[in-house]
Amino acid sequence: MSRLILVLGDQLSEDLSALQEADKDGDVVVMAEVADEASYVQHHPKKIALIFAAMRKFAARLRNDGWDVRYSELDDSDNTGSIPGELLRRADETGATEVIATQPGEFRLIGLLDEMGLKVTQLPDTRFLCSLERFEDWAKGRKSLRMEYFYREMRREHGYLMDGDDPEGGQWNYDQENRKPAPDEIDFGGPMQFTPDETVEEVLDLVEARFGNSFGTLRPFWYATDQGQARRALTHFVKHALPRFGDYQDAMMGEERFLYHSVISAYLNIGLLSAREICDAVEAAYRAGDAPLNATEGYIRQVLGWREYMRGIYFREGPDYPRRNALNHQRALPPLYWGAETKMRCLSKAVEQTRDEAYAHHIQRLMVTGNFALLAGVTPHEVHEWYLRVYIDAFEWVEAPNVVGMSQFADGGIIASKPYVSSGSYIDRMSDYCAECHYSVKTKTGEGACPFNLLYWAFMDRHRDRFEKNPRMAQMYATWERMDADKRKTILSEAETFLGKLSGGETV
Repeated sequence: MSRLILVLGDQLSEDLSALQEADKDGDVVVMAEVADEASYVQHHPKKIALIFAAMRKFAARLRNDGWDVRYSELDDSDNTGSIPGELLRRADETGATEVIATQPGEFRLIGLLDEMGLKVTQLPDTRFLCSLERFEDWAKGRKSLRMEYFYREMRREHGYLMDGDDPEGGQWNYDQENRKPAPDEIDFGGPMQFTPDETVEEVLDLVEARFGNSFGTLRPFWYATDQGQARRALTHFVKHALPRFGDYQDAMMGEERFLYHSVISAYLNIGLLSAREICDAVEAAYRAGDAPLNATEGYIRQVLGWREYMRGIYFREGPDYPRRNALNHQRALPPLYWGAETKMRCLSKAVEQTRDEAYAHHIQRLMVTGNFALLAGVTPHEVHEWYLRVYIDAFEWVEAPNVVGMSQFADGGIIASKPYVSSGSYIDRMSDYCAECHYSVKTKTGEGACPFNLLYWAFMDRHRDRFEKNPRMAQMYATWERMDADKRKTILSEAETFLGKLSGGETV
């Protein structure tokens, strides 16, 4: 009797473990665009369009390769609207009593499959370079789970940028070379863009009709939607942007949305590219003398290090992780995150770009939108849901640890040894945002003072009991103590006034 082989929208890889386990001559592949997955959070319309279009093209590819694919489009009249519902419908249709699936990337969907009436076998997702069992072996018995040490083991294990038993160039990490401020201009035209074909246009029309009220601009849509396009986008980045990527990976510019970033994480996260082929391509550029070591190491660290590490943390910590709130922050997410007017140019530009492209790079996410939410004391789960909704590459296994752990310190320090908070001076140093801002980054109190300056010290004061003995924060607490008492009082008072306006819905 045939089995049902489930392929989800972020599992569009021919080497998927469920497909590897399947019998092409007897089993039935099930793929479905379902309302539950498209709306459990109100995703950015570009994200929905990317996944549906890529799913349709992947299904066609499987059919051309001889698979029996039962595909449900969102508007099919008999579409049940959920993954379990579609599996049960296809089981009735085929007589199958067993489902083979690759483990989904979030506990919500894992639980739905576990609760089905059919027998469901969930296989490990072997597309990752570190299995969950391997991560657990690494983590077991450690007092702290710092990514740097995990990354070194992955380098040794997989051989990337190694010189025998030593790291290429004698150092594991070249981050100190990757923190140049924003340049005067960018000589890279951005990620490769693709004109929508007939399949993509059909999906765009569908998404426009069904999800037109979601936050985010659907058109123009230029993302890759099949493996061939994604590989061209990777090649384009490696050739034209990787050589400068390292230098400016932390920089931000108001009128340059992509700088030297690859913008291929969405393709990696839905399966159009693999981690190994990306790392191979980046290392090959270095070996050929086409990219410097600081750029190649910095990029491979993001893929081999951070990405694999975040997945390990998510599954190790369990289903409650996205709701953790170690700092007991309770403020509602401000309307400015949904495009309401703000006088803060850095936030305005980051949110505008997010709305239009479903993309912002890691420093915009961490040190602008994330930093502000943390300083303002926004409820971490609301911050988590915002990131999950608005970014095209956001899937819970990778998004939640980055936001809840790294950005919001809501896990109490599992990922980060200290909160990622800064005053306006960091944003000024790494961007061109501040020069044209309503607020003055040089002004610490009084009329026109940068809100990041006020909120930074208010955060430090509010959480003094937790952080004053942290060796990485001791210097800042010493600076706070050296301030005149009246100045400290003014800062805290003005910060409280600002937060009152923020919560009251005033434009800030």
